[in-house]
Amino acid sequence: MASNNIEKQKQVENNSALNSYLLFVIPSLLGIILFMTPLQFDDGITIPVAFLAKQLEGLLSGILPWLVTVILFFVSILTGWLSLLKPKKLLKSEVIKALFLVHPAWFITRVFGFIFAAVTLLEIGPEWIWSEYTGGLLLYELIPLLFTIFLFAGLFLPLLLNFGLLELCGVLLNKVMRPIFTLPGRSSIDCMASWMGDGTIGVLLTNKQYEEGFYTKREAAVIGTTFSVVSITFSIVILTYMNLEHMFIPYYLTILLAGFVAAIIMPRIPPLSRKADTYFVENQQRFDEKELKGKALFTLGIEKALERATSSNNSFSASFKGGMKNVFDMWFGVIPVVMAFGTIALIIAEHTSFFAILGAPFVPLLNIMQVPEAAQAAQTMVIGFADMFLPAVIGSGIESEFTRFVIACVSVTQLIYMSEVGGLLLASKLPVKFSDLVIIFFERTLITLPVIVVIAHFIF
Repeated sequence: MASNNIEKQKQVENNSALNSYLLFVIPSLLGIILFMTPLQFDDGITIPVAFLAKQLEGLLSGILPWLVTVILFFVSILTGWLSLLKPKKLLKSEVIKALFLVHPAWFITRVFGFIFAAVTLLEIGPEWIWSEYTGGLLLYELIPLLFTIFLFAGLFLPLLLNFGLLELCGVLLNKVMRPIFTLPGRSSIDCMASWMGDGTIGVLLTNKQYEEGFYTKREAAVIGTTFSVVSITFSIVILTYMNLEHMFIPYYLTILLAGFVAAIIMPRIPPLSRKADTYFVENQQRFDEKELKGKALFTLGIEKALERATSSNNSFSASFKGGMKNVFDMWFGVIPVVMAFGTIALIIAEHTSFFAILGAPFVPLLNIMQVPEAAQAAQTMVIGFADMFLPAVIGSGIESEFTRFVIACVSVTQLIYMSEVGGLLLASKLPVKFSDLVIIFFERTLITLPVIVVIAHFIF
């Protein structure tokens, strides 16, 4: 009788262990497939999440600008109502508070986001607001893609976040990421998701980890501005636009090397080095890196992963609810900011000489580095702050293949673009200010430019 009870107990323990492993492996594997598995198509390389977003964007292409504008209208109204009047009944809901109770500056930003969208959609008012190079570029090209990416990325992010994959990577890769980049091992997932998919996915992932207390302010700021790299897909688009498709291998190797150098240096200099190593919230599931000493890393990683996967507040229904909140966070919080800041930045770039004046100091620098057509190339060094595609648009007419190669590489390694990643960073909870983004943009340019030029001199 006793032996039967022991056998039953062992069977229960084995079943429990198997369930724990399945709860870790299956969602994590799905997350890897969706966010980090490259897919080859005729028009380039992408990941399943980005592919799904593109397909939905194609299906809804005719109505997405209208849909987004209507959403921005209701977001502005509800934000004004809750932020200014503070109705007690609605503020009892933590979700509604998180989505619509914001600082007055963000309320104004949301209103301007709607105004720019409406003016662009209806083509009323000054053409310099709604033209195809300013508001039209955002409302008809970037915002629909962001809308669909946020839908799928927001829904499926819990597969990466909640079931132990980051805990395993955090343990296994900590000894690489910490000494080289001053970051925890789990940040490697943010980088991979960006590299294979899109920088916006990396920002979304980093922001969520920061809000949950897995990254300090400094770590989150470093990851958001250093590891939310431009995707392979976009890199190929830039190269094609610059008529350099035949140079993909040296081009991408150059980007990787320059980005690696920047990722080593940037966390060690201000403003990133001065961010506090304190957490947004305390999180009991965050492991102490001192635990890694003298332990078998894979065993400890699996242990931490299973602990996370089987935690009491973790379930598929809770993950789905969290995923939907991610989606609404990005739709209501980020898209208005991208529309507002992006439109203003593009208007400045398109209709003033502001970026040409800013780029003037780069002329002697480019001359010293023996970059041909330095005067024409100089403004492309700074205009990328407005939009990632503008350097390619301006630089595509330059005759020198050497200079076009340099512009193509620099435009991809700068990372901080106000029409996309920059706007997302400002709209997120990540601890970076507009002034930080300006400084980081120029620092990345000055760090990566010499590396790229040296390699270009070897190639050409």
